Amino acid sequence: MGVGERGRGVSVRTVAYAAGGVVLLAGCASMPDSGDLRGVESTPRQDAQVRVFAMPPSEDANPTQIVQGFLEALTSDDPDYKTARQYLTPEAAKTWQPELSTTVLADGPGAGPADSTDAEDADTLSYTLTGTRVATVDAQQSYSPTDGPYNKTVRLAKDAKTEQWRIDAVPQGVVMGKSDFQRNYMSVNKYYFASNDSGDAPPMTVADPVYVRSHVDPTTQMVRSLVSGPTTWLDPAVRTAFPRGTALRKGAGPLTPDDRGRLTVPLNDKAAEAGTGRCEEMAAQLLFTLRTLSPAVEEVELRAGGGQLCSLAREGAEIVATRGALHEPGFLYFLDDEQKLVRITSGTDDGDPDPVPGALGDGEQALRSVAVARDERTAAGVGIDGRSLFVAPLSAGSSLGEPVLRSTGKTEEDRLTTPSWDARGGLWVADRNPTAPRLYLLEQDAGEPVQVRTPGLDGRVRAVRVAADGVRIALVVEKGDQRSLFVGRIEREAGEQQAVTVRDLRSATPELEQVTAMSWAGDSRLVVVGREEGGVEQMKYVEVDGSTPDVPPPAALTGVKAVTAPGDEQAPLVAHSVDGIVRLPSGAQWQKVTEGTAPVYPG
Repeated sequence: MGVGERGRGVSVRTVAYAAGGVVLLAGCASMPDSGDLRGVESTPRQDAQVRVFAMPPSEDANPTQIVQGFLEALTSDDPDYKTARQYLTPEAAKTWQPELSTTVLADGPGAGPADSTDAEDADTLSYTLTGTRVATVDAQQSYSPTDGPYNKTVRLAKDAKTEQWRIDAVPQGVVMGKSDFQRNYMSVNKYYFASNDSGDAPPMTVADPVYVRSHVDPTTQMVRSLVSGPTTWLDPAVRTAFPRGTALRKGAGPLTPDDRGRLTVPLNDKAAEAGTGRCEEMAAQLLFTLRTLSPAVEEVELRAGGGQLCSLAREGAEIVATRGALHEPGFLYFLDDEQKLVRITSGTDDGDPDPVPGALGDGEQALRSVAVARDERTAAGVGIDGRSLFVAPLSAGSSLGEPVLRSTGKTEEDRLTTPSWDARGGLWVADRNPTAPRLYLLEQDAGEPVQVRTPGLDGRVRAVRVAADGVRIALVVEKGDQRSLFVGRIEREAGEQQAVTVRDLRSATPELEQVTAMSWAGDSRLVVVGREEGGVEQMKYVEVDGSTPDVPPPAALTGVKAVTAPGDEQAPLVAHSVDGIVRLPSGAQWQKVTEGTAPVYPG
């Protein structure tokens, strides 16, 4: 009797035991032991507080049940995958490394016999796991969108003594459906420092998003991930205060704050090399990293070498380091019906704007787009024909002067993009001239614009938004009929101040065919307007790694021409639509503010 014939007429389904927030998944769930094999169903989305544990293999489980039980165990909250290892032979359990990667499939993996060998008459049997890939999370916990078929083989063997089936060859890492991934994992930012800081100001923090298992001591996971260093993509542009070789002390964890909110982090002896200043930077990195994950943490104490290295309270972290997205904008800026720069107080529905002081507000030059420096002391504007870029102080009596950059594109759409400021005072803009497309940076007080090198850029830049940290930049790139959103890493060569390069561009919205507007909306998040192939326009949040955050998307809005978001995530989202300037208060619908175009928050 073959595998597909065993137990004919018996359908085995998921058995769940819910008690005290725990769900036990029977190892034989979702795959029948009779008839045709079907895809492995993803576990239904559970409440965030529910923990899911898999059942170990039942006695005399057949090969189908062993494969299914193993796949179910991969989606559980078992910290060390101990239950999953029970489905493996002792040798396979020793060599299997689940932490190497997580492969995310559109649906749960399908599984079926890879050959026609009758399991009753053989001591080995192979199964093929199949599906459509959506993303991968690597050993550094870094998320990357992907596509294409998934096809891996697991081999089972029957123990000659016990006659029990176990898996003796298994792909490294884990695999699961998208819904199980969303239940099992959460995205958290860890923080490092921009390596190009000038040294005359507190270092600027840079967010590095990673995915951790949400019900398996995420605090300890994030501390361990932070200490181990930045992800490969971000590493060339940032530094860490933790000395090389630093790690959590062996046996440390789980890490939990005491009743006063103090989290003690025991490190190995490598950390003892750090002086007080460097130790406080290490503590600041921890406090920024744990800010949203563990709100109860009010203070961090670092220990190594048998004693305390330093301690730092939450309010002290913002003195030791600067987080660009924490800047609270004073005003919302936009262009009035005379194409002059005006502003209203941020977060209000005051529909009576005031001209900004200085040449951009009361001068003769009409504008088509603007950007305001993050300190709100300077602004840049592109002339109404898109040909010239002007920079002027936001102070009474200031003059406009000559353009700091000109485009020779033949049409308005082939000239300068809306500019964007980083927290260092750098002004970024692209020239869309199809005969000579360029990306430029005007460093503060540096004179001539610097042409930014963009190796690997395939197409021309249609829109530019630089992150507050000055390390990451979002570009809408046009190639043929498509406009796609990419995020790149900004590198400045040491000793050569004028050499600036945007490297390793990666797609942030692989599913969108046309991106029409975008803005940074936090440390590692953007708000994007676009549409899928054959679809309708939509507004959504995306993470810089291409994943979708677990937050509600903005309310629907038609005819969006521009969108802007505050870095601190406190002021409302603002857009220019067919209704004029509109804003989206938290938990409400879009509300009209006033007439106008080109709304921007500082940056």
